[in-house]
Amino acid sequence: MRLAILVLMSAYLVVSYDIDDPEGYSGYVPAVRDLLVKHGAEIVVADFEAVPLEGEKRGVYVVLKFASEEAALARYNDPDYEPVRKIRLDSCSHGNMVIVKEFTVPT
Repeated sequence: MRLAILVLMSAYLVVSYDIDDPEGYSGYVPAVRDLLVKHGAEIVVADFEAVPLEGEKRGVYVVLKFASEEAALARYNDPDYEPVRKIRLDSCSHGNMVIVKEFTVPT
């Protein structure tokens, strides 16, 4: 009998949103960069020109890789992120942000 083992690994923060106020948004990327470094995030993808295949196209798509779900949540809940998040929320709409956990199942 084979035993399937689920091994949790990295977690990815997947974000898509529309920018309604480009001038207001301009301070977001420089402000969030230090927080990403602080929490060990790796920018996997950041694209303003994605090609939609299904659904509505968003203005920004970002995928961030973290060591774990806890690390991704620590970055999101960091008190230093609150003023940075406000920049994004005040200048963007129609957004989504989810954490997707990576896993492997040995065969």
